[in-house]
Amino acid sequence: MRPFAIAAVLVVGLAGVVPAAGADIVRLTNGRTMTVEMARFEGENVILVMRGGGEIKAARTLVAELLPDEVPFARTVAIEALAASPTAAAPALSADAIRGLVSRVAQRLGLDIKLAHAVVRTESNYQPLAVSPRGAMGLMQIMPVIMREYDVTDPFDPERNLEAGMRHLQNLLKRFDVRKALAAYNAGESAVSRYGGVPPYRETQTYVARIMAALR
Repeated sequence: MRPFAIAAVLVVGLAGVVPAAGADIVRLTNGRTMTVEMARFEGENVILVMRGGGEIKAARTLVAELLPDEVPFARTVAIEALAASPTAAAPALSADAIRGLVSRVAQRLGLDIKLAHAVVRTESNYQPLAVSPRGAMGLMQIMPVIMREYDVTDPFDPERNLEAGMRHLQNLLKRFDVRKALAAYNAGESAVSRYGGVPPYRETQTYVARIMAALR
């Protein structure tokens, strides 16, 4: 059976399955999606490592896009947090005030100020009430798991959001170089560990390249 036919059969079977944590979502050129343990590119081919065991080898042109698995219910949590946030009902800070706050929090925490601004600009463009389609929240686009880890009750409070996001980034920088730390911030540490570096997600690669360019 040809690789495309094998993949098509598997996609049909997996179309209604909710992705589990630590996986990759593969979007195929025919518009279908499938969840795999990981995907690696070798020359003109892609190797899809299946979650239940085994591998599929296919032409890399079969894959339209590779995405990190999304956190279930994260957007629901984000929308509920926004509705409950006292910050959302308070007068908005000016753009200059937000930029000044980014600099002050970065300086207080010992994070490179230029890096802090590059991340905030890329994550939310300095919008404290930003919510992404995947449920990332606020200036540093923190996820619910980061809220819990850093004890954030209102993820849309600009200062609390910046502190949590910057502390998380600092912890990543203790374990990875800058490129890998940024990739881990965007796609998760597990994705960086699985791929041994910046994962082959279009969004993550663009994200890392954009921030590195800003730092240069």
